[in-house]
Amino acid sequence: MPSKACGCQRCMEKYPGDRKRRRDCTGMWQARYRDPAGKQCAKNFEKKKDAEAFLDEIRTRVRRRTYNDPKRGEITVSQWWDLWWPSQPKRAVTTTNRKLSNWRVHIEPRWGKWRLCDLEYIELQNWITNEVKGHHTRKKALELLNAMLRAAVKDGKRIPFNPAAEVEIEAPPKKHADDVRPPTREQCALIREHMPQYYRPLVVFLEQTGLRWGEATGLRWENVDLKAQHLKVKEVLSEDNGRLFRKPAPKSVAGFRTVPLTPAAVEAIQTMVNRWQTHATVTPISDPFDVAAQELVFRGPQGGVLTRHNFRRTWVPAIQEAGLARKVRNPETGRLEWWPRVHDLRHVFATWLKDMGVKEKEAQAILGHDRGSKVTWIYQHTPEDVAAHVLAMLVPEEEPVVRTLRAV
Repeated sequence: MPSKACGCQRCMEKYPGDRKRRRDCTGMWQARYRDPAGKQCAKNFEKKKDAEAFLDEIRTRVRRRTYNDPKRGEITVSQWWDLWWPSQPKRAVTTTNRKLSNWRVHIEPRWGKWRLCDLEYIELQNWITNEVKGHHTRKKALELLNAMLRAAVKDGKRIPFNPAAEVEIEAPPKKHADDVRPPTREQCALIREHMPQYYRPLVVFLEQTGLRWGEATGLRWENVDLKAQHLKVKEVLSEDNGRLFRKPAPKSVAGFRTVPLTPAAVEAIQTMVNRWQTHATVTPISDPFDVAAQELVFRGPQGGVLTRHNFRRTWVPAIQEAGLARKVRNPETGRLEWWPRVHDLRHVFATWLKDMGVKEKEAQAILGHDRGSKVTWIYQHTPEDVAAHVLAMLVPEEEPVVRTLRAV
């Protein structure tokens, strides 16, 4: 019943005045209860049976410890980030900065002012599908938002469920086989001929060992044993926002490995060591690069740390002069990329292991992967002339070819 003492919208319309405005009408019945913290709460109803039903439900949830205060979910996503992010365990520098970037660029501008309790599945699905560009970016942004909302569910039931749990990401665009196929060993030799003389030992080393860029440029003389013809991968050189730093661990636990050295790889290492008189000392990871650079096997032309950006200035002209360069548009990002890449030398090495009959488990250990399937499906590529090879098996030379194959 409208009342002069109530300040809800309906009562204010019936009896205007300067009373304090209320969200709910005082009604005829008020259900009062205490939450698990002992704080008294209340809600108004017009009918007694509705108030009693509400109290029964609240008491049951309090006894079962499933009660959640709706006001805890009324904080904004930005406020929850300020609570949640400092509590997260420490990660690698690159991982931490990637998460911070996803928050600043994708999540905060779109959802920062939203309340946790207002987030809904269909809006999140529409955002990840139509507003976030690139499969990899979508995946990482959704992972971060998922982790935030899972923690909100665990933290005293700020929200009853995670609305982002069922959000789906479309499959990444597929690349043509020619765009993922690495260069042949003959093509690698042609690239080396057009590389400056100084960089040729590095190219040979990458092709003969399959090391990642950061593992090769961070290799110290102390971790090389030329007599035993092997090297140990113990640390990597990494880059974040233009800043170079050394990491005391490779990409994964499997990255700690021993890699055999072919005679060509031994010669490449020996050439660089003789040129710079590399030191066999071991400096701490925290030491500046002007000290640590004296221990690196592969260094820049001026004796400093070799960076990916500077090496690319010689790599791109070399593949162009060799007649192999091809610009490939990345279907995910839309950017134009050069083929072949420096990383493709790792693919060349993996394919070489496969062609030599090296077992998958052994190739996995040499390349530094946790699972052997990655070696098969990612790095070991099929020869370019596979169609001709299969056709030769199906139709021997002594048999006349009575029909031809054509592509439709």
